[in-house]
Amino acid sequence: MDENEISKVIVESAIEVHKTLGGPGLLESIYRDALAFEIKGRGVIVETEKPVAVKYKGEIIAAPFKLDLLAGGLVIVECKAVLTYNPIFESQTLTYLRLTGLKLGMVINFGQRLVKHGIHRVVNGL
Repeated sequence: MDENEISKVIVESAIEVHKTLGGPGLLESIYRDALAFEIKGRGVIVETEKPVAVKYKGEIIAAPFKLDLLAGGLVIVECKAVLTYNPIFESQTLTYLRLTGLKLGMVINFGQRLVKHGIHRVVNGL
């Protein structure tokens, strides 16, 4: 599967999770774990809280940060559960894409009444 095929699975899975859990109001970690479960159930390998080392001029300079989800080894998924969406979430995801060399990230805000309004694609040279 390529990035776009995986992103389709992620969107379908996010909608299912939001519908099944009854919409907004839960912790981000609950949505993240349910989303990972749903994506795996659709045949895509998912890593949760994947550690990524931060390098500066070839040296590791910090404890690794953790990606919420890495789907299919190609798509970073950042899960949020906030009432007010902040575009900084997309900037954060773009930084993660640059640090990992990946091309596609998705920010999914489960805090929206309709999750489809909380899905944002972030690209890095895709």
